[in-house]
Amino acid sequence: MPHFVIHCTEHVIQNTSPEQLLKAVFEQAESTNLFSKGDIKVRILPFQFHMTGDGQDDFIHVFANIMEGRTESQKKDLANKIVRKLKELFPNISFISMNISDFEKATYMNKSMVLI
Repeated sequence: MPHFVIHCTEHVIQNTSPEQLLKAVFEQAESTNLFSKGDIKVRILPFQFHMTGDGQDDFIHVFANIMEGRTESQKKDLANKIVRKLKELFPNISFISMNISDFEKATYMNKSMVLI
């Protein structure tokens, strides 16, 4: 269920293995024990064209969409673990950030939930 979409500059994935970035986010999400391992989804959207302030500095921003019901403390811990790991892996990138949004159970739908 949880979806982690990593926005970053193309330069980030040209200078490291995309798998390393995917794995870092996946493993940190899994380490919180908030999600089943098989449910965690991580994707990368690299950007060729971007502006950061008035320049073109590299950045990594993780957008997390998770099912409602986690506490603020749990979400803060999740974000802290992921950003801390990315900071460790990418010490030369000034802009590393993350935000978490909740899916509403009442309006979430996937194909296994559709009645024929």
